[in-house]
Amino acid sequence: MAKELEKEIKKKMEEKMGKNRIFNKEEIINKRLNKEEALALIKNASLLELGELASAKKALLHPKKVTTFVVDRNINYTNICWVDCKFCAFYRHAKDEDAYILTYDEIDKKIDELLEIGGTQILFQGGVHPKLKIKWYEELVNHISTKYPSITIHGFSAIEIDYISKISKISYTEVLQKLKDAGLSSIPGAGAEILSDKVRDIIAPKKLDTNKWLEVHRQAHKLDIKSTATMMFGTVESDEDIIEHWERIRDLQDETGGFRAFIMWSFQSAHTKLLEEIPDIAPQSPNRYLRLLAVSRLFLDNFKNIQSSWVTQGSYIGQLSLKFGANDLGSTMMEENVVAAAGVKNKMNQDEMIALISDLGEFPAKRNTAYEILERFY
Repeated sequence: MAKELEKEIKKKMEEKMGKNRIFNKEEIINKRLNKEEALALIKNASLLELGELASAKKALLHPKKVTTFVVDRNINYTNICWVDCKFCAFYRHAKDEDAYILTYDEIDKKIDELLEIGGTQILFQGGVHPKLKIKWYEELVNHISTKYPSITIHGFSAIEIDYISKISKISYTEVLQKLKDAGLSSIPGAGAEILSDKVRDIIAPKKLDTNKWLEVHRQAHKLDIKSTATMMFGTVESDEDIIEHWERIRDLQDETGGFRAFIMWSFQSAHTKLLEEIPDIAPQSPNRYLRLLAVSRLFLDNFKNIQSSWVTQGSYIGQLSLKFGANDLGSTMMEENVVAAAGVKNKMNQDEMIALISDLGEFPAKRNTAYEILERFY
């Protein structure tokens, strides 16, 4: 009886979808979208239609319906930063009472705790410390990789690489090669925000520009250091700025093939200077997040993996994102400090991730940083 009811509901939904659809499904999922088409989808497609289109595109790339996650921990080795991004509530200046640089012992304790729950990766980032040079970073990465050879170090955003290069007076390539030799595996996409300089000049005027962010990742890819691409939306950008961002990372992916995944999240405004300066910045709705996620899946046709941002959206919107193009729930995130500093503290463990994925009829699997399956739960 339940199956018959489910079929009837599905039939009615398909009939409704057929009446309301304004875009040609086969055309959208089987071609490379241009900027005008992406903009039309964002502005005109219904949420239901976007979900259908993104799910169809996802099915082409992941026909076996395997949805992955990674067990890891964010380790922010310092909160001292001179860049003063207006959207960030995490950073401190060196003289602030709660400023810190973690000791090796403190870092080791965090990694030991991660190993106890079967973790395989650390997302290793800090503020942009004004005085730390390449030798300090080399020694730290070497310490971790030597003591914990089973842990993958996914660390150092483009802004960190850029500043290490400047203060150490060596090129991006030299910084990346030295860190790779010390044990760095891959780099995260943090610091991208919106890859449009007119936006960056407002929300993070001291941060590296769009071309330099892309160049750090280009040089990393040339050294076979894979990376991720990210996007933070919900500040002062337009839909056109968002599509410009997608186009820039899609172009670089065409060139290098070095991005493993795309992750987007909404601006978390609490305790930030940007909200003080522009108090009418509105919180981004789940609808907006899902709409942009779906169009990113359709536009970024050369990105196999798209992560859900349950950390900012909560577990149930994180789950729903799997119906809007995401094929990965990201990290169990044993520790998260940056988003938490802006007042958002969502948590999820491995069992909860497995349950959310299974509940949608998809097949949960634990992966490593390289998206290799380590354990299946089906």
